[in-house]
Amino acid sequence: MLKQLKLKIITPERLILDETVDQVTFPTPEGVLTILPDHVPLITALSSGDIVAVANGEHVPMAVAGGFVEIKRDENGTNVAILADFAEHVSEISEAAIEKAEARAEELRKQMENKEVVDYEHFSAELERSLTRVRVADKWRSKKYRK
Repeated sequence: MLKQLKLKIITPERLILDETVDQVTFPTPEGVLTILPDHVPLITALSSGDIVAVANGEHVPMAVAGGFVEIKRDENGTNVAILADFAEHVSEISEAAIEKAEARAEELRKQMENKEVVDYEHFSAELERSLTRVRVADKWRSKKYRK
């Protein structure tokens, strides 16, 4: 039997994914990491982009923006916990959601130009989420993946 790893992706709002997978790839500030069973323990920051889990040969892509990843091993195998600020399965991103995200990103860009706006970090995080949704949805639009 092939070794697998236990993957959990959690946001403050909900549990996105909780299943056993063959591997998972995600973006970090240092670059993209692919985790396979028996990976060494690790804690790292999560960047914006796409998380791609591979389960039984099928790709399971998700858009993600910010957070942390913890990889640990125990007697049951390798466990990967992704605690994301934002995460969403690509199949949840509809054309209407993409258009709304693009419009919101443009609106936020204009608001950020106004130097009197005090909540720059909030606008920046929301802009990052909107742009990530659009970028990841475009990337996976013509590819096969598990819904």
